[in-house]
This record gives sequence, C-alpha cells and structure tokens, in this order.
Amino acid sequence: MSGYLTTHVLDTARGVPAEGIRIALFHLSGDSREMIAETVTNDDGRTDSPILPQDKFQTGTYELIFFCGDYLRDTGQAGDDPLFLDAVPIRFGMSDGEAHYHVPLLLSPYGYSTYRGS
Repeated sequence: MSGYLTTHVLDTARGVPAEGIRIALFHLSGDSREMIAETVTNDDGRTDSPILPQDKFQTGTYELIFFCGDYLRDTGQAGDDPLFLDAVPIRFGMSDGEAHYHVPLLLSPYGYSTYRGS
C-alpha cells in the first residue's frame, strides 16, 4: 500500500499554527484500541513526518487524540479548570490503501472542526 496519513493543528482563535501539541494515533478494531504512533506538532503546527507513513499504512478505523490543554494554558486561552477542551478525539476511517489522508484540527478554546484535506 502506498497510502499515508498526515495532520496539522491551526489555532483559529489566534490565527497561527499550534506548536507543541502532543498527538496520539490509535488503530481501532472491534473492541480493541492500539496506540500506534505519537508525535508533537512543530512550529508550523505540522508533524515532522507523516503520523502514519506508507510502510505502516493499513486501511481501517483510526482515532487521533490531540492533547490541547497544555497548549491552551500556555497561550493564555484556557479559562478556568476544568478546561472546556483538553483532549480532542477524532475518529475516522481510511478505506483507500493508495490515498493520502490528511486530517487537520482547527482549534479554539471553545470549539474545533476537522475535514478530510489533501
């Protein structure tokens, strides 16, 4: 398979890439959940390499968890504890073994969105 998965995080409240956000990737199968990758966003809000590269790519159901709490605290956007958004999960499927999947997070302290990018 030549597919792969990338991601990035944009801070839509400040209009900048979100640097330093830890991201974990899980593969889901039935009731099992296996963490297969973990990384941190760079100064461009991206990962330095695909979070799921071609040599490890499989079709299936996945979940990205973006650990945003520390970032929101560090940038003065957190508000009171408990945070409204701390860990943001995005569950999605990848069915095309040859495709580039891009699943970004558009983040603000009180909301987020995502989409299948390119």
